[in-house]
Amino acid sequence: MSNRKFRNDKRVHLGALKYVPHAVMKLLENIPFPWEQVREVPVLYHITGAITFVNEIPHVIEPVYHAQWSSMWLAMRREKRDRRHFKRMRFPPFDDEEPPLDYGDNVLDVDPLEAIQLDLDETEDAPIIEWFYDPRPLLDTPHVNGPSYKYWSLPLPVMANLYRLGRTLLSDHTDINASYLFDKNSFSTAKALNMAIPGGPKFEPLYRDMDNYDEDWNEFNDINKVIIRQQIRTEYKVAFPHLYNSLPRSVRISPYHATKNVFIRTDDPDLPAFYFDPLINPISLRGATPKNAPLVSHEDAIFGPNGQDDDDFELPEGLEPFLDEKSVENDITSDAIALWWSPDPYCRRSGHTRRAQDIPLVKNWYLEHCPPNQPVKVRVSYQKLLKCYVLNELKSRPEKAMTKKNLFRQLKATKFFQMTRLDWVEAGLQVCRQGYNMLNLLIHRKVCPCYTFHHKLTKSVLPEPELLAPRLQHELETCKVRICCSSAFPRIDNRLS
Repeated sequence: MSNRKFRNDKRVHLGALKYVPHAVMKLLENIPFPWEQVREVPVLYHITGAITFVNEIPHVIEPVYHAQWSSMWLAMRREKRDRRHFKRMRFPPFDDEEPPLDYGDNVLDVDPLEAIQLDLDETEDAPIIEWFYDPRPLLDTPHVNGPSYKYWSLPLPVMANLYRLGRTLLSDHTDINASYLFDKNSFSTAKALNMAIPGGPKFEPLYRDMDNYDEDWNEFNDINKVIIRQQIRTEYKVAFPHLYNSLPRSVRISPYHATKNVFIRTDDPDLPAFYFDPLINPISLRGATPKNAPLVSHEDAIFGPNGQDDDDFELPEGLEPFLDEKSVENDITSDAIALWWSPDPYCRRSGHTRRAQDIPLVKNWYLEHCPPNQPVKVRVSYQKLLKCYVLNELKSRPEKAMTKKNLFRQLKATKFFQMTRLDWVEAGLQVCRQGYNMLNLLIHRKVCPCYTFHHKLTKSVLPEPELLAPRLQHELETCKVRICCSSAFPRIDNRLS
């Protein structure tokens, strides 16, 4: 950028600095998946090369996307064991003053490594084997509405196959009663009461005056108060906040009990659809006869007693039971029953496509109790994820009705932006190079001799608070660009390795 031919473009590069976070976000949003060898993305670029945007929102079919990542859970564990694609990296992978790699000189002639894909069985996985790892599965089929890729509808064999692959990432609990006192309402109540559910997250107090409301009025001078000498468990206070707490505020009442789900998931495909599982205790008829039952039953009064010799009642020869010619089950009956009790997203056969980043993959893991005998770091991770989840739920508000503005559509309508398709790695290197150029121009514009912004600006006589604000802003921009480079570099390093 120090060349004279770029003299008129410096203002454009510095003006594009505020769009770098959006370019980084769009780049990370479209990062290739492990089962993709190369991904080509549509990009919107400035004619001077000042900024490059990946102009695509990755919409996916939710059950297909979940099953793909579930298959990656198995395939990548084998890859990590064999150490073919996995290698330890040093972060940051580049020096502050080191320019990013050039795609044409270093990456273009290098063949990418093979994609990580699970070997599917031609017989068991026949409904999905042809398209499962495609960039946009089922695009030219009747199961998707068309090129817009907004709606999907899948038949039962496909959903059953996806569910079988996706069960790796799903919970083993089919009964919602297993999450009693470990759900969103209970966590919100615990935060409002300044308590911590065993195994759950710990919060800052929602009300700071919890211990000051009864300084002058306590159990020893209140004649109407019931004195409880033993310690009340936290679970009691959260389950019944108005009974066991003196000042319940902002509490939420959870259902005490839901209808018990007695569905038993089978892992053996050879079992029939309807069978008696050994986990179910046999139900005896002892005690089932009511006390006011007559001595002679209704059947004995009509047909006579069972041991009677002169029982002349016979059924006609041509009598057949209803639906006798229909079979009780077929090949997909067990799969249909399993899908009926399956969790989201396998409980739907049609729906809208969603943005890939909006689909939770392992959210149900930390919404359950941490498995026993786990190390401390795992339990702490569970608590941190739970805490972040509860805080996000408390701060979420319904969206306001606003007119949506498409930034890329407005930029594309000008004469300064054009569209093309690039390899994702090339687009990432372009964004890294553009951020590097912008920071260089910013350093020269502000006359700052240090690339890491540790020194004060040399041409400034501002007081310290006013001087600190722009320096922190520059640091923030530096961090944004370095995050982009750190995220793009593993793909580049993977290609070069």
